[in-house]
Amino acid sequence: MCPGHHHHHRRSVLGLLAAAPLLAACKPQTEGPEKIRYSREVCEICGMIISDPFFASEVRGGPQKRLVKFDDIGDAVHWLQMQTWKDDPEVEFWVMSAENGTEWMDARASYYRSGVVSPMDYGFAAIPAYEPGAVDYETMKEAVLAKGLSSRCLPLEETY
Repeated sequence: MCPGHHHHHRRSVLGLLAAAPLLAACKPQTEGPEKIRYSREVCEICGMIISDPFFASEVRGGPQKRLVKFDDIGDAVHWLQMQTWKDDPEVEFWVMSAENGTEWMDARASYYRSGVVSPMDYGFAAIPAYEPGAVDYETMKEAVLAKGLSSRCLPLEETY
C-alpha cells in the first residue's frame, strides 16, 4: 500500500470529525438533556443562579420542544404543572443524580431521598435506585405541589 494513500485516508477521517460538531450546532436540539453552565445559568422559575449540580433538573416540551433548566426538582415540578402541555407524553423531564451530580436520569423513573437540604427547600434529591425511605416520582410530586412554591422563589415585590 503506498504511503501517500494512507495519509489521505487519515485526513478525510479527521475532516469528517471536525465537521460533525458544526452540523449539530445548526439545528436546535429537540431531545435529551443539555449541559448546564453552573453559576452562569438561572432557574426558569425563580431566576436564581443554578450552582448545585446535585439538584439540577430540566424539562423539555411544548410546541417548540424548548429545554428549560431548574435549580431544584421542586421548581421543575411546579413549572411543569403550570404548562398547558404538562401531560403530553412527549415531555421529557430530566433530573441530575444526587449520587454523582453528573448523570441525567428520567425524573419520572427515579426515586427521591426526602428530608435533604435542597437549593429551594423542597427537600428532595433524586437517586437512581430505591433505598429504604425513598419515594417515587408521584409521591415526591404530590408533596412538592402540596407544599406550594418555595418562599425562596417568590418575586421580591410580593413579599412584605
